[in-house]
Parts: sequence; structure tokens; C-alpha cells
Amino acid sequence: MKYIDDELKDKTILITGGAGFIGSNLAFYFQNNHPNAKVVIVDAFRSGETLSNGNLKSFGHFKNLLGFNGEVISGDINDKNLLLNLEVNYNFDYIFHEAAISDTTALEQDLMIKTNVNAYKDLLNLALKHNANMVYASSAATYGNAESPQRVGRESPQNVYGFSKLSMDNISREYMKKTDISIVGLRYFNVYGAGEYFKNTTASMVLQFGHQILSGKNPRLFEDSDKILRDFIYIEDIIQANVKAMQAKQSGIYNVGTGKARSFQDIVDILQHELQTELICEYIPNPFIGSYQLHTEADIASTKEVLGYAPNFEMEDGIKAYVKEIKRVYEEEVK
Repeated sequence: MKYIDDELKDKTILITGGAGFIGSNLAFYFQNNHPNAKVVIVDAFRSGETLSNGNLKSFGHFKNLLGFNGEVISGDINDKNLLLNLEVNYNFDYIFHEAAISDTTALEQDLMIKTNVNAYKDLLNLALKHNANMVYASSAATYGNAESPQRVGRESPQNVYGFSKLSMDNISREYMKKTDISIVGLRYFNVYGAGEYFKNTTASMVLQFGHQILSGKNPRLFEDSDKILRDFIYIEDIIQANVKAMQAKQSGIYNVGTGKARSFQDIVDILQHELQTELICEYIPNPFIGSYQLHTEADIASTKEVLGYAPNFEMEDGIKAYVKEIKRVYEEEVK
């Protein structure tokens, strides 16, 4: 589906984190719908480097870009020389900033702030110099344990990742006061869909439960999983929000979810229906009681009003659309 006409002809688009989950989906959206636009991807790509929790520092993977024919740059957004190269040798019209330390369990506060906050300010300065509209990934993690539905202005982050994203939002508001370029922050809720496999253990439970079921294992859920609800959003709706945000007439920070909370039990039940299985669910004690959100639900009223966004995928629709890819990844990467 095209959300805008081909007014992107001869425009240059920068996508940071372009080998990651959301960044790679954005890259293919523009390639497929606006082939006359120039798309430049910057990504740190993965190495063997890990955080102290054992998870990879970077999730970017070349396989997410197989078939992409735009320009790919390997680089860290903390690298001042890289930023200078982008400033001098390109003229960007739009910047989609998806690069981040995105592991919510990361303990390296210094790296989190340096990468997510300080480098973002550098990219904002790049946007100003190029007169480029900026769309960046904020996060529902800014809300922490805030009461549902989560609304912009009611933030209470509970980890350094959420704090870093809120800091990005605060910087953005300052820049919005002194520039005419559009700056839009999108607070993603629980995203699932094609391209997330290489996030490893931080991939959505839709994918993880799907692979459990395909392996013949009984799905393992926390006790009372029918009462643990999240706002799960399919990748196609995330892309829709980004594309509409790039043409926004009004800068701001907006939630991107479905506006409906669904349970982890729902995920398993829908997957079993789509995969035609009847495995017995196993329920285990929840070790995170007291530090675990039991309910998230995005207030998307302003997102609808200002951006013209409207979610197209209920969970049943999203999982049905995703199942073929879940199977492919299982056959090619897991078995």
C-alpha cells in the first residue's frame, strides 16, 4: 500500500539502524513503493561484542537486507567522523532514526545515554543543517508502570532504556521550538513481524511462541497469562505510522500502538489456530511480579488526529499475515 504519492522522486532518505527490524522494513517500503528515491542505510551491524547481560550489542544483520539495492554504510552513530561524512557528502531530505541500544535489560548506563541520547542530538543537528524532516523511534518504555491507557505526558521510566528515550523526547521538544523542520517521535509499543528474528531473545513473544509450537514443544506461559495484557502492534502499522510522520505538518511525540490490549494467552491461542495445533499450555510462576507491567495500552487519539494514522491489523490479522514468515524462519534458521 502506498501512503503518499511519488513526491519522493530524487529525494534522499537516511535510515539509521537500517539493518535492524524496523529499519530494514522501512528500507524495503521505500524501495518497493518509491524506487526513484535514494535510500542510504547506516548500521553498526553485529559483531561478537556483547553487553554485560550476555546479549549482543548490535542486532543489525545482513540477512534483513537481502534484496535491498540502496547504499549501505557500516558505522556507529557515536562516530563523529561518520557523522561528518554524512553531513558533507550527502544531502538528506528525510531522516528515520531507528538506531539505538534497544535492549531494555542492558545495564550499561553510560553506553545507553551516549548512543541513544547524545548521538541523537548530533543527528538532529545534521537534520537542521540539511533541512531534513526527522522521524525517530521513541518507546512505550518511557511510561514504565504508568496507568493504562498510556498517554504522552504521563511518563515514569523504570529502566535506563526508557529514561534514554524520554531524554530523546525532551531534546526533541527543545529543537521543535527553534526550527521549522518536522520532528516526530514515535513511541512504539510491542512490535512484532518479519525481520525481528535477529533480535534473538529480545524478539517478540509472537515469534518465540511460534517457534516453540513449530518445534512441538508445549507453549510455556506465566501463570495468569490471560490477565497479562500488552498493546501488540504489527510491523505494517509501524511502517504506516513512520511514512505518515515524515509528512507531518505538526511536530510532536505520538504513541504507535493499536489502542487495544491483548493477552499473551491470546497470542498462543491465535498461533495454535493458524498453525493447526492443539498443544497443551504449561504455566510457570512469574518471577517478575512486582516489576512487571500487567497492562499496556496506547492512547492513539492524537496519533490519529495529527498524523492520520489508523491501525489496520488486529492481532488475529497480524499473526495470520506473519505465520508464513514464522515458518520460513523456523525452517531456515532454527531447525
